[in-house]
Amino acid sequence: MNEFARGQKGKLADLGCNSPFTVELDIAAAGMAIDVSCFGVDSADQLADERYMVFYNQLASPEGAVKLDLAGGKARFAVNLEALPASVAKLVFVAAIDGNGTMRAVGQSAMNLGGAVRFAWSGADFQDEKAVIVGEVYRKDGVWRFGAVGQGFNGGLSALLKHFGGAEAAPSAVPAAAPVPAATPAAKPVSLSKVTLEKRGDKISLDKRAGQGFGRIHVNLNWNQNSATAAPPVKIGFLAKLTGAVASTGIDLDLGCMYEMADGKTGLVQALGNAWGELDRRPYIKLEGDDRTGQVAGGENLTINGDHFSDIKRALIFTFIYKGAANWAATDGVVTIKMPEQAPIEVRLDQGGDQRMCAIAMIENVGGRLQVTKLAEYFAQEGKQSAHELMDRRFGFGLRWTTGTKD
Repeated sequence: MNEFARGQKGKLADLGCNSPFTVELDIAAAGMAIDVSCFGVDSADQLADERYMVFYNQLASPEGAVKLDLAGGKARFAVNLEALPASVAKLVFVAAIDGNGTMRAVGQSAMNLGGAVRFAWSGADFQDEKAVIVGEVYRKDGVWRFGAVGQGFNGGLSALLKHFGGAEAAPSAVPAAAPVPAATPAAKPVSLSKVTLEKRGDKISLDKRAGQGFGRIHVNLNWNQNSATAAPPVKIGFLAKLTGAVASTGIDLDLGCMYEMADGKTGLVQALGNAWGELDRRPYIKLEGDDRTGQVAGGENLTINGDHFSDIKRALIFTFIYKGAANWAATDGVVTIKMPEQAPIEVRLDQGGDQRMCAIAMIENVGGRLQVTKLAEYFAQEGKQSAHELMDRRFGFGLRWTTGTKD
């Protein structure tokens, strides 16, 4: 592994990095929402074709030259340099804060090119910038090279888009799905929109892709670290973790799902009881592992096979504190629901108190359309009735409850 420092450059061939390869950005975001993108620019550092901006709303460039995978909370770009047109002279990899915070708060992070190159960086290199140009893969004298940049940028993603010569589309007055731009060379404004369900009861309804299903529906739960009580620096993940007690007391926040199939059968997917689910057979819902430490980069993740969405009537996405002090006020938690060719949907875990359970969102099949509704309802055990059971009774899944463990 070649360890690079800021400003260092090298030829990919000399570094043992041969196309195709993967570019991974592992960012300890210290409680901030950070969007990672790749700009494919020309020799004048301009985005002549907006289709070569690859980010959360446009996961692949034409010909599949650059593809972004956000599953598991990390940003992984699959790069095939041979598929890039001659007009693209450089791939610029950036990270931008969405919302409050500055780059100085970022923890120990890294940019990795396959297993060949690692560029480590952290917020100690920055001040109050909202974004950073992390690194670039560029062509010089016909030879592809890598440069570790680590340059702060005062604006966010919108300002970066303008910096590279792109145009931002005006946001729609009504939340709507964001289609992938047509595969034609015509320049179009780039939509940076996300759909945030602000209030309890807010909802959005999405149509299937033409002639297809909804594809993989990825549900990610992450939450913030309370910097005022933070422990000594540790790697705490892409959007970070709960409070400073994470490292010392091992708070365990779990993601789960109650589901009802189209035929009326109900069930549960969660780590408690090792009920992980299945993706390619009923219930077509699967939990991707369990983080008991509060230090896994991707938080908690669950996938729904949207190509079988016709078999699912509804899915209640919930989270509960399995271990540690209940303190929802400190989490600033967020659930992000992503699927192909749609704008990401965000639901934030606001309000709440000392309850241990939160019903986050309901995903429903309404006449073949996918409807997401923000719930943000909290439950605490009452006598012998667990929070799980009370939530079930509230939403009518009719499950039978017994005490379970994850061991």
